[in-house]
Amino acid sequence: MVDFKLSEEQRQIQQLAREFAQREIAPKAAHHDETGEFPREICRKAWELGLMNGHIPEAYGGAGLGVFDCALIAEEIASGCTGIGTAMEANSLAEAPLVVAGNDQQKKEFLTPMTEELVFAAYAVTEPAAGSDVAGIKTVAKRVGDEYILNGQKMWITNAGVASWYYVLALTDPQAGSRGMSAFVVPRELSGITVGKKEMNMGQRCSDTRGITFEDVKVPARYLLGGEGQGFKISMSAFDHTRPLVAAAAVGLSRSAMEHAARYSREREAFGHPIAANQAISFMLADMDKDIEAARLLCWHAAWIIDQGQRNTRESSIVKVFAADMAVRIATDAVQIFGGYGYSREYPVEKLMRDSKIFQIYEGTSQIQRVIISRALLERQAPQLAAAGR
Repeated sequence: MVDFKLSEEQRQIQQLAREFAQREIAPKAAHHDETGEFPREICRKAWELGLMNGHIPEAYGGAGLGVFDCALIAEEIASGCTGIGTAMEANSLAEAPLVVAGNDQQKKEFLTPMTEELVFAAYAVTEPAAGSDVAGIKTVAKRVGDEYILNGQKMWITNAGVASWYYVLALTDPQAGSRGMSAFVVPRELSGITVGKKEMNMGQRCSDTRGITFEDVKVPARYLLGGEGQGFKISMSAFDHTRPLVAAAAVGLSRSAMEHAARYSREREAFGHPIAANQAISFMLADMDKDIEAARLLCWHAAWIIDQGQRNTRESSIVKVFAADMAVRIATDAVQIFGGYGYSREYPVEKLMRDSKIFQIYEGTSQIQRVIISRALLERQAPQLAAAGR
């Protein structure tokens, strides 16, 4: 039986996040965009309400929420501000590899503290010359006794400046390509870690994005996740949990843009009547509404699949690219509906347009998502073609 009805608990979670976004995030969004100030106090309030780290298992002090439940939260938070939402959600991306592949001791040491106080973490995989091409990373970790000596650089790392620990992907066998990659949890206080300056990005400006340099960092061998050579698989598995949440955030931004555009179109008059009465405008609004509904359902589907213990790589890529491209289009159309006012920083849709672009870039570009989807399609067709003798 297919049922899209939320449970009472899910409705409460959704409402809690919605009210928090309206009360605590939306009124402060412009300030954090203008100043680039990290929203620590907003995150603290969200953490106190249980709106952060929700997917940490109950055995380690967390709420043990599923991806579906976390997607409900992500959409509502993002409707207030995706920059603040990204600052909050970056924890989920860093924690996901531990949830997927960490042993009991690693989870107790790094996940449990996240539920006891406000702590930030960062997912450090991207490098200056290796973004979409994760297999092209150059960071290396050499085993020496009971430690790994870590050397390399990471770039565009969200929460890098505020994180207490990093999830790091490095080569332990440089000759083996992606099969020679290993995953580590690296505490911030280890000697040899240098965090770069905060990047002043086009959008989501209060998100703390920086480079990190590792110089002869001695990482205890007990902080290796899984085993040597499992890093690439662990890193990609984490995306199956987090891409639906990124998509949900894109839905939240799109919903906010649509609401601003619809409200303005009813108030703004041209040629003697509200511009909403013009078919050109009403059709733009209709396209926004239908695409947001479609993206939300795709998001719920991808989240539901992984919550059932099934692989959702294809579905996560589908919703990631669909929602990301949609967010850019809807935010741009919202600016168009506002006309000259939309181009001004005095009105909210200008910020939404800038904030939307990163959805097509982080956690795998829209182009990479299409590569993943096409490969899944062709692999699915191969047995059918073979059976047909083609």
